[in-house]
Amino acid sequence: MAIDFDQARQLMIEQQIRPWEVLDPRVLEALRTVRREDFVPTRHRKLAFTDIALPLEHGESMMKPVVEGRLLQALDVGAGQEVLEVGTGTGFLTACLGTLARSVDSIDVHADFVEAAKRRLADAGISNARLAVADALDYDPGRQYDAVAVTGAVVEVPERFRQWVRPGGRLFLVRGHAPAMEAVLLTRVGEQDWQEESLFETELAYLRGAAPVPRFAL
Repeated sequence: MAIDFDQARQLMIEQQIRPWEVLDPRVLEALRTVRREDFVPTRHRKLAFTDIALPLEHGESMMKPVVEGRLLQALDVGAGQEVLEVGTGTGFLTACLGTLARSVDSIDVHADFVEAAKRRLADAGISNARLAVADALDYDPGRQYDAVAVTGAVVEVPERFRQWVRPGGRLFLVRGHAPAMEAVLLTRVGEQDWQEESLFETELAYLRGAAPVPRFAL
């Protein structure tokens, strides 16, 4: 039976995302505008609007819609702002950020993800996103951003990540030990000063190289 994707998208917003206290009208409009079904793997297209993390290649996954909504709302990206996304994945969140921001730089360690996301973004008419293959733990953009979205987990916040954020900017990431991880928003209020807000509990796959070191007990 054919799926009415527009109806499914609206149900996702009304039954999943709004109840998770995502009420920012600009964020909700971005989620209505970007066709999520075009950014999921073809084999999972019928599951595009379900409340699950969809599996991707390389052991990665696409975040639940509710987590994407909370991330976008927390970052509060303005139309004139510049964003860095760590973990391009399928390109869906990149597209949402692109509809909210002036420009988006997005990196992913997997070259095939980047190439596929470029095609999807072009098909969606998103022209203000620049994608590159890079490892976040070694990445140096040579500049700072108004907002940084990290879509893979870390145990602790790397100092490198903080340097990507200009004063007044925000950094969203998920940290801790699975399965009890914490999504946090870090706001840079000065050159050395930060405010931290705990947002919600969740679980994400770790960025490559950012997983905890296994401990062996004798």
